[in-house]
Amino acid sequence: MSLSKRIHVGVSPLSWTNDVLEDLGGDIPLETCLEEAAIAGYEGIKLGHKFPRTIHKLQPLLSNAKLKLASGWFNGFLAERSFEEELEAVHDHALLLKSLGAKVIVYGECGAMLGGAPLDKPLSLSPALKNISLEHYAQKVNNLAVSLLKIYGLRLAYHHHLMMVVETKEELEAFLEATDDLVGIVLDCGHATAAGIDINWVLENYGNRVAHIHLKDVRGDVLDNVINNDLSFNDAVRKGLFAVPGDGIVNYSKVIDFVKDSNYEGWIIIEAEQDSESAPPLETVKKARAWVQKEIGI
Repeated sequence: MSLSKRIHVGVSPLSWTNDVLEDLGGDIPLETCLEEAAIAGYEGIKLGHKFPRTIHKLQPLLSNAKLKLASGWFNGFLAERSFEEELEAVHDHALLLKSLGAKVIVYGECGAMLGGAPLDKPLSLSPALKNISLEHYAQKVNNLAVSLLKIYGLRLAYHHHLMMVVETKEELEAFLEATDDLVGIVLDCGHATAAGIDINWVLENYGNRVAHIHLKDVRGDVLDNVINNDLSFNDAVRKGLFAVPGDGIVNYSKVIDFVKDSNYEGWIIIEAEQDSESAPPLETVKKARAWVQKEIGI
């Protein structure tokens, strides 16, 4: 299968409007986001908080922009609730993704986090995986992955993430060893780098688990500031921690080789949580699309 048929290039709406910090791009209409994503040459886009969550409203918007739905983040709480409760909670989201042709659901574990705006807490207070029963948690994740595939045709892509229970290399390795191969992961180059995870190690040891890829870069000087001053995740975003590929310290050589030479089929998503005032969205995502074309050839 040719590279262009195996790999799809999409973009996250975070370059236009932040899902958590409403003042970052809050005034940019969804229609502008979709129109500019198409102009910049992307095939698809991820869900954002401004997107309607019904098929009959979202489908025309995507069709008019000639965009596919790549995937969508789900706020998961398996660390706190039962598998049955989680399966019920994810239904509407999973059905929307399935109906619009997505093959992957991005799962972000929001349970076991600090109460009251956890993303405003210092990064040193990140919830630890060791504070929950990994064996019990992994079994629930395994069960959810089986059900999502059977019922909706969606592969679960678990997102390792700053300020969540799977953040560090040790946590990611423990999680992957405890869960079945059906449980995929989002290889997020930005979150991995910021958390000290070696991307090459992930690809060499768990390349078969990669179900979704986020091409997000990290500005080294901002990361040093965030770590040295124990800032919060939201502080890090506001200060411009994340950037489009090529604008930071991430070495993408092994990621590029993986995309080109492995059996990976799916999406690579440009995702840069930036302030639209300092990083004009259309200009930024066009630059990122050109980087993908130059470095990967699609």
